[in-house]
Amino acid sequence: MRIVSWNIQWGRGADGIVALERTIAVLRAIPDVDVICLQEVAQHFPGLPGGGDDDGPARLAAAFPGYEAVFGAALDVPGACGGRACFGNLLLSRLPVGQVFRHLLPSPPDPAWPSMQRVCVEAVIAAAFGPLRVMTTHLEYYSGLQRAAQIQALRAIQQDVAATAQVAPVGKESNPAFATRPRPVSAVVCGDFNCEPGSSDHAAMCEALPLAEAGFIDAWQVLHGAAPHPPSVGLHGAEWPDRPYCCDFAFVSGDIAARVRELRVIADTDASDHQPLLLDLAD
Repeated sequence: MRIVSWNIQWGRGADGIVALERTIAVLRAIPDVDVICLQEVAQHFPGLPGGGDDDGPARLAAAFPGYEAVFGAALDVPGACGGRACFGNLLLSRLPVGQVFRHLLPSPPDPAWPSMQRVCVEAVIAAAFGPLRVMTTHLEYYSGLQRAAQIQALRAIQQDVAATAQVAPVGKESNPAFATRPRPVSAVVCGDFNCEPGSSDHAAMCEALPLAEAGFIDAWQVLHGAAPHPPSVGLHGAEWPDRPYCCDFAFVSGDIAARVRELRVIADTDASDHQPLLLDLAD
């Protein structure tokens, strides 16, 4: 199973030009992708640098027929010319999609810094080895307080799923809204975490959970141990950042860590200020 995660900066390349067709071309050139997880996808959101009035979710969904599209808006506000202006994360899957969840992440007050609402999009995907929760997110950049709270929220979601999995379902309600549906502990959480390897935020994401196999492990470290992460930003001269480093990660739950076969940064594209991240899991 192949998953690609990428902060596409609404289609804005390192050259500052918004060209969503360039983003699409890069994604199409990656072979055999089962699930595409994108962050910073804009939908009629004018005022973004380089322009952002395009319907990103619709264009990306149309570019990948045969993939089911799941969009989660972190920001959903009135549009400048009517309608809604949205900004968030998009998941595209060519494998069957079960339950979908859109988690708004906490933003505790931190008046010293600007901030924006953040979201995590979760979909239960029918992988060859069984149901798998794929989650894509983009955490706060400026406020360390908010980013730390968002990491704990992701861990709390995982802990709740693990706890629910230990409870036998009650089947006395005929209303289909109460039906039991797959939501496994097995999970991949990918995206732009706006923290670096070795930071307290990265360490917090990997802290153990009460159910050991539910805890998250950095997929890079599964394969490479303490070897430095390759940079995922700062490679092609974009106005941000001022140095190369890694802030894009794929974390896997402990029960599927042995399935990790490859975790690679696709370094040769300048179609965003971030690089795509490719994760391969054994079937």
